[in-house]
Amino acid sequence: MSHQPVRHSDLRADCTQCAGLCCVALALTASTDFAIDKPAGAPCPNLKHDFRCGIHARLRDGGFPGCTVYDCFGAGQKVTQVTFGGRNWRQEADSGAQMFEVFSVVRLLHELLWYLIEALELAPPLRDDLTRARVDTERLALGSPDSLAELDVIAHRSRINELLLRTSELVRAGVPGTPMNHRGADLTGATLRGADLRGADLRSAYLIAADLREADLTAADLIGADLRDTDLRGADLARSIFLTQMQINAARGDAGTTLPTRLTRPPHWS
Repeated sequence: MSHQPVRHSDLRADCTQCAGLCCVALALTASTDFAIDKPAGAPCPNLKHDFRCGIHARLRDGGFPGCTVYDCFGAGQKVTQVTFGGRNWRQEADSGAQMFEVFSVVRLLHELLWYLIEALELAPPLRDDLTRARVDTERLALGSPDSLAELDVIAHRSRINELLLRTSELVRAGVPGTPMNHRGADLTGATLRGADLRGADLRSAYLIAADLREADLTAADLIGADLRDTDLRGADLARSIFLTQMQINAARGDAGTTLPTRLTRPPHWS
C-alpha cells in the first residue's frame, strides 16, 4: 500500500486522542494569558484524571485564554497514539520526561509540515525540493522516542526555512509594485488600518495590538509574525501565506475577516 502524504487536516489537534501532553509539558507564567505559574513537567491543576480539561468550556473567563490560542499541530495525538503506542505518562512515570521532550520535537516537525504542504501548492518550480523536504520531515516525525529525542530539530528547521524563504520570494515576486519589507519589525500598536500590505514581508514581525482593520494582506508572508491581540476585523487574509491557526486564535477578528480555507474562525471572535 502506498504512503499517503500528510495533509493539513492531519495536523489538527485532537485532544480526545492525547494524554494531555500540552497541559503537562509546557510551562505557564501568571499573566493575562494564564492565571497561574506552572513549571514544565507539572500537570496543570485543571487537568482531570481522564486527561480532559476541567474548565474547557470556560477557559477564557477562567483566566486561561492562552490555552484557547495554543495549537500543537496534531503532535499530541501523534506522540500519544503512535510514538508511544497509546501509553501515557501516568502509566509510565519514568518515561514521562521523554514523552514531553518528544512532544516538543514532533510539534515543531508538524509545524514545518504545515508550511511545506502549503509551499507545495504555492511554488511549482520548487516542487521536487519541497517534496523531498516534506517526505524527510514526515519520516522524522514517525521516528522512535529515542531517535526523536536525539534529533537536532533546530538544524532541520534551518534547512527547511531556506526552502520556505525561496517559496516566499517566488510568491511575493508576482505582486505588482514594491511590497513592503517589515521582516522582524516592531509594529506593536501600529496603525495600519486599510493598509496595502500585498506581498509584504512580515516574517517574525511584532504586530501585537496593531490595527490592521480592513488591511489587504494578499500574498503577505506571515510566518512567525506575532499577532497577539492584532485587530484583523475586515482584513483580507484569504491568500496570505504561511499563516497558522495559532496566530489567528491570538488575534481579534469578525465576520468580515477573510481567512484561508485551511483555517477556522475562532469561536471567541464576535
